[in-house]
Amino acid sequence: VISQDENVVTMQVVDIDSDGDGILDQIDHCPKTPKNIAVNEFGCHILYDLIDKTAMELKVFFKKDSSDLTPEYQLELDKVAEQMNKYDAVTMQIEAHISEDEMGQALSVLPKNRAMMVKNYLILKHDIEPSRLSTFDCGIRAPIASADTEEGKSFNRRVYGLVKEPKINAYNDPADSASKICVEF
Repeated sequence: VISQDENVVTMQVVDIDSDGDGILDQIDHCPKTPKNIAVNEFGCHILYDLIDKTAMELKVFFKKDSSDLTPEYQLELDKVAEQMNKYDAVTMQIEAHISEDEMGQALSVLPKNRAMMVKNYLILKHDIEPSRLSTFDCGIRAPIASADTEEGKSFNRRVYGLVKEPKINAYNDPADSASKICVEF
């Protein structure tokens, strides 16, 4: 029994996200997720999300001023290609982005190079028909993170890919972000 005059020591539960993926440790099923990796609601790495049997999305991140595909993203592209070969009617929209600190001479070339790296990987390694792959230069027009930090800038250096069944008139679809802010090439 504790009297009114005794001090009781209490512990405060602190919300911690050890790996910085946005998912608190207490519900994080994958507590050691590397930085700059997309995660699901359980903190586990998302290779792509199947929306239905023929739709998926892909995010590929790049080092500053680079369009080199790292092995981890080549593995993700292999899985995308597997699905594209399984469902031969689907197409892929490839949107390439840069961060604010990559502006300048690279502005006109770097997004295109990033998109072409993804497109050429799918064509050359997996025999995906080029007509099924459309490329868009989005430049700096659609950041997904603040440009105030290095981490934010690294999230903006990316290619976003959307694999889906083709629509008759995709460019009038309000959900088709590339048609409004990016330039197809």
